[in-house]
Parts: sequence; C-alpha cells; structure tokens
Amino acid sequence: MKDHRWLEGQGTLMSVLVTVLILIGGLVEIVPLYYVRSSVPPIDGVKPYSALELEGRDLYLREGCYNCHSQMVRPFRDETERYGPYSKAGEFVYDHPFQFGSKRTGPDLQRLGGKYPDSWHYYHMRNPREIVPGSVMPNYPWLHTSKLDTSLTQKKMQVLRKLGVPYSDEEIAGAAESIKIQSDDILGRLKAEKVDEAQADREIVALIAYLQKLGSDIHWREAQQ
Repeated sequence: MKDHRWLEGQGTLMSVLVTVLILIGGLVEIVPLYYVRSSVPPIDGVKPYSALELEGRDLYLREGCYNCHSQMVRPFRDETERYGPYSKAGEFVYDHPFQFGSKRTGPDLQRLGGKYPDSWHYYHMRNPREIVPGSVMPNYPWLHTSKLDTSLTQKKMQVLRKLGVPYSDEEIAGAAESIKIQSDDILGRLKAEKVDEAQADREIVALIAYLQKLGSDIHWREAQQ
C-alpha cells in the first residue's frame, strides 16, 4: 500500500508509466490489423464495388441510412430465416468503413440485393408508404431529381486502392464509362418496369446500384432455387 501511494505521489513517473501502458495497449490493437488480410481472405465471388455502386454507397452514408439499418446477419435461426445466410468476415474486406450498424429501426440490408426489382427501390425511396404502409422511414424525393456528382469518383477509387481494394489502373481510368454503362442498364430495367420518368444520371440510380449489390456476390438466392 505504501509503495502504491508513493508511486501516485510521483507525478512525472506516473505519467510516463501510464503513457507506456497506453502505447502497449495501442500496439496490441493496431499491429494485428496490418495482418488481417492474411487471416480474413475475400470469399470467392466477392468483388469490389463498381464505380456507380461506390457512389451509391456514399449516398447511403450521406443520408444516414446506417442509423436505422444494419448490414450484419447474425448466426441465429430467427435472423437467417428472415434475412438469409449469416454474414461472413470475408464479405466485408472491401468495405471502408464497414456498415455493420448497431440499430434496426428498419430491417437488416446485408442480403437485400436481388430481393426486389429496381422499380421497388425507386418508389420506396421516394415515398416508403407507397410500398410499405405504416413505414416510419422518411421520404427521399431529392434523390430522384439531383444529378449524380461523379467528379471525385476516380480519386475515391485511388484512395481505396491504397487501403487494399484491388482496383486496376484501367478500372479507375474507365470509371466514367463504367458509370454510364451500369446507369443505362438500370435505366433500361426501370423503363421496362414502367418507371417512365426515371433518368440515368440521377442519384437514385446510383443508390439502386448499391442496394442491388448487397449480398448478391455469394449468389445465395440462386442456390435456393
């Protein structure tokens, strides 16, 4: 007890020891992250987001969708029965940051891709109650009128490559063309689904691309058929 009280009375020494302990604790948490890729490899079929899906993901973050929706199906029967196969670490290797979430005011979205047609998402984002009566989700009508800003897409992909996402030089250089091709593809499906007012260069198209990507790489829906 006396030794402990003596140490507490030595302000400088106590500060040095506390700093050393914090540094050790920090290294224990940080150093393993440099080796995480070797212990959590990507799952076969899981691919980085396309340029358009990446922009859609940023819109998802901008609008705060993660505040009400998680993207983490836990390994419990009630979750797998409702949402699909439980989430695996290898599915998230290209997510920076992860969208695990901590609250479910709305359903989990990890297995959303391919569950509904593009038109469902188009109308649902405009007014959720048109599709789901009683929904408490807010309307997002500006997504349908605001043009998608792609001026920083290439820079975003370059930064993500530094973080380990394997974008090639060709993919980065061709981001604009990739966005146009995928946007036109989604627009074609929307037109086929009688959404005549849809436009390819709007934010809603990028968000639809992202939502339809979620959980689709592992092709679990096809396996159930």
